[in-house]
Amino acid sequence: AWKDGNTAPHRLVKRELPLDALNGPERDPLDHVQARRILDMRTNRTILTVAAFGFLIPCSATLAQDAPPDEVALTGIARDFIERTQEGGHPDFERRPAAGFGHYMGNIGEYLDEDGKPVFVGGGYKVNSQWRNAQGQPIHPSFYNPEAGDSAGSYGTSDNGGIESAESFAQWYRDDLGTNMSKQLQMVMTRSGGTDEQPIYTYENTSFFPLDGQLFGNSGGTPDHNFHFTFELHTEFTYQEGTGQVFSFYGDDDVWVFINGRLVIDIGGVHSQVHQVIEVDRLGLEDGKTYPLDFFFAERHRTQSNFRIDTTLKLKNKDLPSVSAAYD
Repeated sequence: AWKDGNTAPHRLVKRELPLDALNGPERDPLDHVQARRILDMRTNRTILTVAAFGFLIPCSATLAQDAPPDEVALTGIARDFIERTQEGGHPDFERRPAAGFGHYMGNIGEYLDEDGKPVFVGGGYKVNSQWRNAQGQPIHPSFYNPEAGDSAGSYGTSDNGGIESAESFAQWYRDDLGTNMSKQLQMVMTRSGGTDEQPIYTYENTSFFPLDGQLFGNSGGTPDHNFHFTFELHTEFTYQEGTGQVFSFYGDDDVWVFINGRLVIDIGGVHSQVHQVIEVDRLGLEDGKTYPLDFFFAERHRTQSNFRIDTTLKLKNKDLPSVSAAYD
């Protein structure tokens, strides 16, 4: 809470708060977060400038409001798979792409299907270097705008990114008896910085193995974890035009993020940690309207699993996921 301990009328209070956040190892930094808040007690309003995720965000807000929560709990569905070398195994798990391990884009369609699931289209490419915004952060190439100071990336070899077919991919985010097992999984995002008007929420786990000892069980070997699973999360948020709303993922392996049914982050393939960000103002959304954000993750290969989300979006579950009785 922002409290200055002085409520005398006509008093101008200026407070400057530096907040260091969002710097992960071996990543493009999301810079640090700085906020300057000037409170005019005569009008009970604040003039706020926020530098977050490397962007300068001017805005104003009324002081009299509840502080945002320290934590936001979101529930999704995790599905467990058996690696392809084992009996009953899935062909896409522990599969090395023909062009080698790495980041691939373009293998997933631009829009979700009628079931709200991503679609494998193939014909994608291994990424040599990512497209970047003016702050140097990786972005999806469909939002590349050189007039905004963005820099172009480049593609390499055409490859499906270790996905056998549209049929095999369709099982990743659907219950399929005999192929996978599923359960609900809660993810708690913690406030990591920002301001009451523009909080930043983070979920970070450098050992993201939520299904260890569950469903099909661990994969064996050293280290012994359950390495082969997917996770999907369906949320919504209210778009606030011009406030610099941002969603960022940094981790491995595959991640696809859709806003309003459109692909905005594409981190396909079997790889070490990869970062990508979407600046929501680039999407042409309608101010004050609520939009869905759908998130799809897959862990397909030993021996690491890293997962980090940073966002200024105030997310909430769109539809509380459920699992069929066969998987309870």
